[in-house]
Amino acid sequence: MPGTTPGTTPGTPSLLRVMNDRAALDLLLTHGPLSRTRIGRLTGLSKPTASQLLSRLEAAGLVIATGTAAGRPGPNAQLYSVNARAAHVAALDVTPGRILAAVADLTGEVVGSHELPYAKGTGAVEQVSRALGEAVKDAGMLLTDIHRVVIATPGSFDPRTGVLRYADHLVGWQSPTLLDELAAALPMPVEYENDVNLAAVAEQRLGAARGHEDFVLLWNEEGLGAALVIGGRLHRGWTGGAGEVGFLPVPGHPLVRQVVRENGGGYQALAGGEALPGLAAALGVEAPQVPASGAGSGAEHGAVHGPVSGAEVAQAVAILSRAATAPEGANLRLLQSYATALATGLAAVVAVLDPEIVVLSGAVTDAGGDPLRELIEAELADLAPSQPHLVAGEVRERPVLRGALESALAATRDEVFDTSRR
Repeated sequence: MPGTTPGTTPGTPSLLRVMNDRAALDLLLTHGPLSRTRIGRLTGLSKPTASQLLSRLEAAGLVIATGTAAGRPGPNAQLYSVNARAAHVAALDVTPGRILAAVADLTGEVVGSHELPYAKGTGAVEQVSRALGEAVKDAGMLLTDIHRVVIATPGSFDPRTGVLRYADHLVGWQSPTLLDELAAALPMPVEYENDVNLAAVAEQRLGAARGHEDFVLLWNEEGLGAALVIGGRLHRGWTGGAGEVGFLPVPGHPLVRQVVRENGGGYQALAGGEALPGLAAALGVEAPQVPASGAGSGAEHGAVHGPVSGAEVAQAVAILSRAATAPEGANLRLLQSYATALATGLAAVVAVLDPEIVVLSGAVTDAGGDPLRELIEAELADLAPSQPHLVAGEVRERPVLRGALESALAATRDEVFDTSRR
């Protein structure tokens, strides 16, 4: 019957047990170790029922006893936690310059990681296999111990053809047989998602977008991109290209034609990080010179790059950081001009989607801090028919990789925590 758990009938004791099991497991994930009494109170279950539930989950290997709660009169209460080793997931964040790989246990704790620099002449399947293998090795595990892996890339794989689109700068990833080759090379289920979409997943589950059903995440690093969340769900579009806002034609920049071939558009040229040195020069703001490896996650990406190189990201970060530190005079004019550029494209997105909030993320916008965010919000109030609240992203440590792990964990928990299958 649609909407029911496999093997159960609506309203039956077996279905209620499955629902209570999942509720208890989610509470343990949220709150950490809990006693039998505390679980009973949070779920509304009686003590005998809570005891039976915990015994059942312990026998299934999903929870473990983890010590006792002291400091209260009477015997110390036994505490229970989710068995972190009941399942493991992996995630890969792929950029033109490197692949970051991580392994997490069922609670979300990262237990292994590896960074693999781009090597010319190395195929995508070999890169993925090597990066994932090293992260799994770092976790002291085998590939067969991983339940699922989520791979984050720029652009997106067209669901109709399986071909990566909107990311011609990702060398070696455009083969029409790539997904089949990866499926054959890896022993676990593999999922693929746009990198900016996964940054939004991280913010939705762990950061600034918690509790919000309709929001836009504007990413500004190696390129301008957006993630669109409508009714709590990612909107990917017909070809997976929803949110590729860098291609938007915008006032303030000449039309860019053949945008896919150019790998950029008007909004990218107007407001991407590469625009900041020229903007600073026009306003008499000295642009600090930084080495290619000198700042921000964008600087990790080396000589092979997309719309914005690692060196350009580092310089943009340095320019905005300096301006935001002393937002007055020429620095303030720089921030105002850049805020107008960012708000110009963002206004088109807001006019179409009318989101509740806009999350600003990525190393370039992060560098402008609150002064830049407040100026963008003020400009957007003049340019857009609705006024969403602009907030800074809260997941600052590798948000794309974290979002990929969260995506893998959500699907894996749905499988592992479904006690109707046991």
